[in-house]
Amino acid sequence: MDAVAFLHHLKTLPIYRQQLVHIEHIPSQRVVCSELDTLNIKPALKARLKSLGISSLYSHQIKALNLSLAGENVIIATPSASGKTLCYHLATLEALLTNKNSCALYLFPTKALAQDQLSSLQEIACPEFLSNGAIATFDGDTPQAQRMSIKKQARIVLTNPDMLHLAILPNHQSWSRLFRNLSYVVIDEAHVYRGVFGSHAANVLRRLRRVCTLYNSSPRFICCSATIANPKEHAQNLVGLPFQVISEDGSPHGKKYFAFWNPPIIDETKSTRRSPNSEAAFLLSQLIASNIRSLIFTRTRKLTELVYIYTQQQLPSSLSSKISPYRAGYLPETRRQIERQFFNGELLGLVATTALELGIDIGDLEATVLTGYPGSIASAWQQAGRSGRTTGSSLSFLIGQDNPLDQYLMRHPDFFFSKNFDNALINPENPYILEPHLLCAAWEKPLDSDDKDFFGSNIEIEVGRLVREGKMRQVKNKWYLSPTVAYPAQDVNIRATSKNNYTVVDISQGCMLETVEESAAFSQIHPGAIYLHQGESYLIVELDLSTRTALATPTQVDYYTQAKEITDLSVTRITREKEHKGIKVYLGNVDVTTTVIGFKKKRQFTEEVLGEEPLALPPQTFFTQSLWFDLPQKAINRIADAGLDFYGGLHACEHASIGILPLFALCDRNDIGGVSTSFHPDTGKAQIFIYDAYPGGIGIAEKGFEMITELWRATLSLIEECPCSDGCPSCIQSPKCGNNNQPLDKKAALILLEELTA
Repeated sequence: MDAVAFLHHLKTLPIYRQQLVHIEHIPSQRVVCSELDTLNIKPALKARLKSLGISSLYSHQIKALNLSLAGENVIIATPSASGKTLCYHLATLEALLTNKNSCALYLFPTKALAQDQLSSLQEIACPEFLSNGAIATFDGDTPQAQRMSIKKQARIVLTNPDMLHLAILPNHQSWSRLFRNLSYVVIDEAHVYRGVFGSHAANVLRRLRRVCTLYNSSPRFICCSATIANPKEHAQNLVGLPFQVISEDGSPHGKKYFAFWNPPIIDETKSTRRSPNSEAAFLLSQLIASNIRSLIFTRTRKLTELVYIYTQQQLPSSLSSKISPYRAGYLPETRRQIERQFFNGELLGLVATTALELGIDIGDLEATVLTGYPGSIASAWQQAGRSGRTTGSSLSFLIGQDNPLDQYLMRHPDFFFSKNFDNALINPENPYILEPHLLCAAWEKPLDSDDKDFFGSNIEIEVGRLVREGKMRQVKNKWYLSPTVAYPAQDVNIRATSKNNYTVVDISQGCMLETVEESAAFSQIHPGAIYLHQGESYLIVELDLSTRTALATPTQVDYYTQAKEITDLSVTRITREKEHKGIKVYLGNVDVTTTVIGFKKKRQFTEEVLGEEPLALPPQTFFTQSLWFDLPQKAINRIADAGLDFYGGLHACEHASIGILPLFALCDRNDIGGVSTSFHPDTGKAQIFIYDAYPGGIGIAEKGFEMITELWRATLSLIEECPCSDGCPSCIQSPKCGNNNQPLDKKAALILLEELTA
């Protein structure tokens, strides 16, 4: 494709209003590789690769393979389409060819990705080295009739952390052959294991290592990740072992043009912009009309369907059949059919959720469109990297949404292209996460003092608490589950912090739709909420707190709902503090009390507020980590002299800082909360708090504490460069604010940040 010509074409269209704010030209890269003969692997494996047309390997593949064969744990953190899969396929096959009993375990974050990698592994290994039955996926869709044969025969098992936690580890006796002979554990898409999910996965992997010691095996680990700022640290935190990192990419790629597309302002007084979803539909229609194979990413299932419909309306009938939506919630056979049609060229364009972000092979693409910043630089490159997976040229668009993070990047593209601040954060020792895994571990094998090596030095404190609660009992020097605790793994959702989930029931069909974590229930399934399930809208008509049940009925509406909440915070302990030019910054433990007080109805696409309704729900309190900082006296004096609103400045600074913090940590804005006050009773002074919005904390506030000066500078740039006069959703307004974004004072916030960064 001629990316330059297409970009010029866009500029000539009547709808164009200077949306192209930056175009980054990423030059092509030549291959760095070596011949297969330089590798110390079995001749039969070399011959098989040559028969598949692979006569050499990229430099990073060779380095990863050599380190693995030397007994090291490795993490390969290179871009999309750089051949990371071959690194672990070759290492495991070499081990299996060397020892006829060796086995391997592959972990993928999704079932679809496991199925996709099954095909690529079978292409190399079957039938030359392994029978089809020796390689198998084991997940919730695996028929019961096949499970026993997999346990008895499979030498490479492809699964996910959920299945490892729920079915394999608790029943390790029936998997004894696998554990006794386990040579490799592969963790693909390791950057996905962050936050709550990553913290749970880290404990599952510690349980895996613990079970392996029971069977006298010590497998090596191979992790693959998108490019993140801390790959070595993340792998070591995830697995609990030392790692070697490979991050220099030796694969070739064609030149790419990466365009930042900012929707035009349609209301100068409010600085509101045209919907990014409308812009996405426009770009896809132009790409399809130009016969460019394209993929659009949207943030939700509902928006996937809407962007697809909007694009269809802009295309002639001869082309409208050339596009399709693709998202989770479709039946597996439907997704496979769409993948085949796209791979074979029957379809020219797909509108998808992040279900297609993680490496599923859909052939070579020429263009990708990201409808909004996906929350991390790593994910953005994963999505953009779906186009240009060969040496041909490609084009990617990032469409800016009307929020602080997106608008900061639209004005600072150099931040995106020149640096990688994304830090994948987990906290395996979070007591809300660790304690249930200790119960699971005790089910698998009684706990003893040696388990500090797996679960950390806090294990005795947590076990002591479980003993006092009657969930465990000590016999001599070991801890056993109490007889009242049965199969604890079934009570642990590894993608959530709480075991007290709420159930959503469709009263029209009398069936359960899904469960919602307790901490999110009041904001997502309150009475009057519009709840999306598999792309369908449901109205929550009742929330029964005693039975933890939300009653829902199908509905067709053109709006969505957004909860409003107020928050109080109390400091329980200061764990760290530091000083920056006389300004003290703190990190510590806090108790957060949140009350959902109402909700807004907002029209899809236009974001127009259609109305607000109050709610009467009880407060929820949880323990977490927070950072907070003092305010410069000079700033306080300047604000008073100028007659500005001091609290409005604090409030605005809090909102903007929360909006920017995800630039420095792999997290979503909803993973963070904040409180600002002109007088806090625990500190006796004005304060801004930024905390992890998960019980126990997952490391976000700690990362903010460590990078506080960078956070202040980025927040200052965001606010002072926003063209609005009094504040808007692109800088200081928050969609979740329980005070209706009142009061906010943009000028006062600028003074505070100027003095903080002086």
